[in-house]
Amino acid sequence: MPQIEIKTLSASPAISTMLSEILIEVVAHGGSVSFMHPLSAEAAGAFWGQALAAAARGERVVLGAWDGEVLAGTVSLLLDCPPNQPHRAEIAKLMTRVSHRGRGVAAALIRAAESLAVERGRTLLVLDTATDGGASGLYEGLGYTLAGMIPDYALKPHGGLTGTLLYWKRIGI
Repeated sequence: MPQIEIKTLSASPAISTMLSEILIEVVAHGGSVSFMHPLSAEAAGAFWGQALAAAARGERVVLGAWDGEVLAGTVSLLLDCPPNQPHRAEIAKLMTRVSHRGRGVAAALIRAAESLAVERGRTLLVLDTATDGGASGLYEGLGYTLAGMIPDYALKPHGGLTGTLLYWKRIGI
């Protein structure tokens, strides 16, 4: 496994470009992360611009996994929950470069997101993943509990419907 360093990311042209490259690569390889293939650099950049602005407002945390100078992966911890859910956060947009898959990058990102959630007083995490080609094995291996499956929830990046699996995990208690 490479020596991976997890850091909180903030807006800069270089960071936005690297995040956009990961998003485009993941979508091109079939990753179900809310976008369709082909994904333009402009659309990817607009998404990350909004996400990093939300991070600057404290509504989310965007983490990056660094392998030297290479941004190998990312995950977001969504903190902007309704007033009756201050104890909860959501894991979103877990993505790893194809070149770094199978090396523990995704697990390291999830563990870092969990630690940040605990630091912010969150005791429940939720996430979802596609039934086709999703990361259910990773999440179950990290202690997430399957709540259920919704069929035909979203389109896959290259077309066709896929279901989604909903997971939860208690943390920090």
